[in-house]
Amino acid sequence: MSKQKQTEQIRAAQGFIAALDQSGGSTPKALKLYGVEEDAYGSEAEMFDLIHQMRSRIIKSPAFTGDKIVGAILFEMTMDRDIDGTPTATYLWENRGVVPFLKVDKGLADEGDGVKLMKPMPDLDALLEKAVAKGIFGTKMRSVIDAASPSGIASVVAQQFEIGKQILGHGLVPIIEPEVTISISDKAAAETILLEEIKAQLDALPEDQQVMLKLTLPEEANLYKPLVDHPRVLCVVALSGGYSREEANDRLSRNTGMIASFSRALTEGLSAQQSDDAFDGTLAATIDSIHKASIAG
Repeated sequence: MSKQKQTEQIRAAQGFIAALDQSGGSTPKALKLYGVEEDAYGSEAEMFDLIHQMRSRIIKSPAFTGDKIVGAILFEMTMDRDIDGTPTATYLWENRGVVPFLKVDKGLADEGDGVKLMKPMPDLDALLEKAVAKGIFGTKMRSVIDAASPSGIASVVAQQFEIGKQILGHGLVPIIEPEVTISISDKAAAETILLEEIKAQLDALPEDQQVMLKLTLPEEANLYKPLVDHPRVLCVVALSGGYSREEANDRLSRNTGMIASFSRALTEGLSAQQSDDAFDGTLAATIDSIHKASIAG
């Protein structure tokens, strides 16, 4: 029953998806932005304890509820931990009304043909089985497009959908994320190629299957509207990709039917040194602004 309820919440998309999935490489940066310097922890274990404290503080904040946040993407170690004695994914859904997702990729391979494919995931089936047992609804995996390379973009999308089918086989909904780097000179051309490749893959999916898409906010407003309207797509979410929260919100509001899935833009302005009132107030204002942009389109 909760699966059906979660699907309806994502389909209705009256809010945005919070990305709380920074992993090993990006954790020190995320902590630094939060006001925790690298000399504050002496080991990787301490570092992950601190990031879990930060994420728990965000999730338990009064504004972090399903009213404005339809889902949240977790890192495996966050899924494996508890909040106030309750497993994180269960806490998210039962205490906050937020649908839990899991980041499953193992990072990016070296660049080739203008793109960065995902590294191999030999243990993916075991991870997906664990995710199902822990009450996860869907997954997320990221590749990167650095140039308008037709063959490179085709290989990124093919890899995403190939692994997406493996994820669907476990009864989870994959978020397909081929990120286009915002600083490249041929971004618009890359996005046009990407649109066609995704459409072709979606058309080939069985009628009873749906995926989600997570895409960089495009140069041309509503470029991805055909994907928003596609019957094999449950929801299209936008990544901020390094745009400031203000610019990301502005671009998002011009794209009908896309909702936000921001990470850095979500935690902008939060600090370990803030009192709970100041922290909660800052986060509430951020959630309001991202929510407004998500439902504006």
